[in-house]
Amino acid sequence: MCAKVLALMALLVLQACSHIQPVAAWQKGNLALPEMTFDDDPLERGYKEHIYSSKEASAGGSGVGGGGCGCN
Repeated sequence: MCAKVLALMALLVLQACSHIQPVAAWQKGNLALPEMTFDDDPLERGYKEHIYSSKEASAGGSGVGGGGCGCN
């Protein structure tokens, strides 16, 4: 009895993870809003980039990059 209940609960949990929908084209505009960014303060982001470049002895690479083909 207990094994059947555990198996049923495991199936219910796994079923919840099986349906993932991609972002629709009309929803991508909402993702581009300033409220959806991880960095809400540009000044703080600048400080973090400066500290990172000082510690790592490198600069850049924190923005959106291109592909690996060398086109950019």
